[in-house]
Amino acid sequence: MEGKELMRKGKVKEVYDLGNGMLEFLFTDNISVFDKIIPTSIRHKGEVLCRTSAFWFKKCEDMGIKTHFIDAHKNTMHVKKFDIIKDYSKIDKGTKNYVIPLEVIARYYVAGSFYERVKGDGIKYGEKLPEPVIEFTTKFEEYDRMLSEEEAMRIAGLDKDEINEIKEAVLGIDGYMNSEVEKRGLIHVDGKKEFAFDEDRNLVLIDTFGTPDEDRFWDKEKYNRGEFEELSKEFVRSYYKETGYYDELKRARENNMPEPPIPPLPDDMAEKVSELYVLMYKKITGMKFR
Repeated sequence: MEGKELMRKGKVKEVYDLGNGMLEFLFTDNISVFDKIIPTSIRHKGEVLCRTSAFWFKKCEDMGIKTHFIDAHKNTMHVKKFDIIKDYSKIDKGTKNYVIPLEVIARYYVAGSFYERVKGDGIKYGEKLPEPVIEFTTKFEEYDRMLSEEEAMRIAGLDKDEINEIKEAVLGIDGYMNSEVEKRGLIHVDGKKEFAFDEDRNLVLIDTFGTPDEDRFWDKEKYNRGEFEELSKEFVRSYYKETGYYDELKRARENNMPEPPIPPLPDDMAEKVSELYVLMYKKITGMKFR
């Protein structure tokens, strides 16, 4: 792409430096699970992720929360650039305009990997948690690693007030998000967010969030009947668990063996996934897709 420098090529998103303090996100139609890119393109997926995240960024700005969002069109988003620091061990309170090297996960129900860690002792899948659970993981390591709050503060150069500000921002955003999607028959189960500090060391919401990739949603009516219909990328993870691929992959990783390549999705399954992403855009935002 002329005039643009490719900075990062992730599993589903490409990031270009426009050279003027701005980045361009290009959302592809790739889909990944278990750190594997599935060799199947999902029609409309990139546009759904881009437009859904843009919807939430605009809502956050209305709430008075700073974000890096500038504009978006179809599957392309422009955002303000923040620095990724080569050696985060050298950051201190004077460091500004940088990406905080954490992913912040807020959980409101027992689901996903959280269930795998806490199951037993009468804890049931799908239970609403008495209080939200906020977890921190690494952002720039090869594989995400769970962190204690103390380690997260040390790695990211945060003090107690700053990490509390992050937690309060997450809970405020998610509270608004859940009140919105409940109107359209959804429950917001959990999700991740990322942040930066600007030139005045104000907290800024960055990356993307509130989409069927970063967040988990359930159908509210079915949940009330005791069913957990996965209305997110978890739908695809469930498919690979049912086929036995996930167990095969897990055994290979546990035994340090070569990992089996992930098979493509059948055509009918790929179309169902595409339809799910478009449906979720409509349900999350309350807007038409076309």
